[in-house]
Amino acid sequence: MPATDPTSSRTTNLDQRFTLPFVHRVRFTHHVASLDNPTLAEIFRDDPTAASRRAVLVIDAGLHRATPTLAQSLVQYAQAHTSQVPVPSEVLVVEGGERAKCGMQTVDEVLALIERAKICRKSTVFVAGGGAVIDAVGFAAAIAHRGVRLVRLPSTTLSQDDGAMGVKNGINAFGKKNFTGSFSVPWAVLCDLELLPTLPITVFRAGFSEAVKIALLKDPALFHAMQVSASKIAAQDLAAASPVIQRSAALHLEHIAQGGDPFELHEARPLDFGHWAAHRLEALSNYAISHGDAVALGLLIDCRYSKLQGWLANEEFASIRRLLVDLQLPQSHPLLADGAAILEGLEQFREHLGGALTITMLGGIGRGHEVHAIDRPLMEAAIRQTFDGVTT
Repeated sequence: MPATDPTSSRTTNLDQRFTLPFVHRVRFTHHVASLDNPTLAEIFRDDPTAASRRAVLVIDAGLHRATPTLAQSLVQYAQAHTSQVPVPSEVLVVEGGERAKCGMQTVDEVLALIERAKICRKSTVFVAGGGAVIDAVGFAAAIAHRGVRLVRLPSTTLSQDDGAMGVKNGINAFGKKNFTGSFSVPWAVLCDLELLPTLPITVFRAGFSEAVKIALLKDPALFHAMQVSASKIAAQDLAAASPVIQRSAALHLEHIAQGGDPFELHEARPLDFGHWAAHRLEALSNYAISHGDAVALGLLIDCRYSKLQGWLANEEFASIRRLLVDLQLPQSHPLLADGAAILEGLEQFREHLGGALTITMLGGIGRGHEVHAIDRPLMEAAIRQTFDGVTT
């Protein structure tokens, strides 16, 4: 036998660094299913074979009740544009709200639909509804065949100004928010502003907590615009709300596409400002607290903490709190009485981040900064003051 080559045990490095070209198509429109609106047809322009593929439509039960003709109108639109748009062969109505993503039931229903309709990787799953349904259906689409095309039609303020802009899908498990999920860029996001007046007013208002969040991090002008129009927004005035929703969506999308970390491989997640406490509140309430309302409370806690630390001026904190009041977002909740239970959310958040704790705090309106340690007694004070409804 030949002698053994002494170099044969050395490591051979075949590493390759590569990037993938994604297109994140986002459109805001009115009456998306109107036959003379070209928006839905135009999103398939990049694939002239799309119309020859299969499609299905999944719709949120709450949206279906509020707009009982929408599903049929979307199918009829596809039938009228068969040279461009794949026609859904089946419509599935699924439970809406956070229950849609508490467990695998919705995901399994959609996976069964995808298998039954013989959806391939270049076929399309249309999903219309709120953020929870979009999350659950998106997760099913992401894991079927390792990814089938998804077109989101978000129907709530929260999903239009934030949730549907992301590239995340997920469901809750083990008492933790979004424990099971995936990253997957949707084929397109179509935001029909005419769907928003159908929302219950509390659901409509709740979505603006995410607009407040992004304004506090990135855009003082948006914060001021919301101060001016807050009473109209709270009254469900679409003319006042629409510019805020679209600006918030643009800021979220810009951060995701241009921020250098769309799949959250790093530990810093500035778009999760206020979310460590929000996610904990949702879980502790068994998801009776909506995400939007929980974010409003989480923002108050972290803004109070920033004020107590001396990073945020008293006057700026007062302006933030006043805006949340004017938007008629919650200022307190009984669960905040147990500060220790809320603080457990910090460890869960660190685990979710994948390493060292990195939390965004506020140095001023439009100026976020990262911290890697929390003064627990001071945070407990911020939680207690929020529970007590302290105004200063």
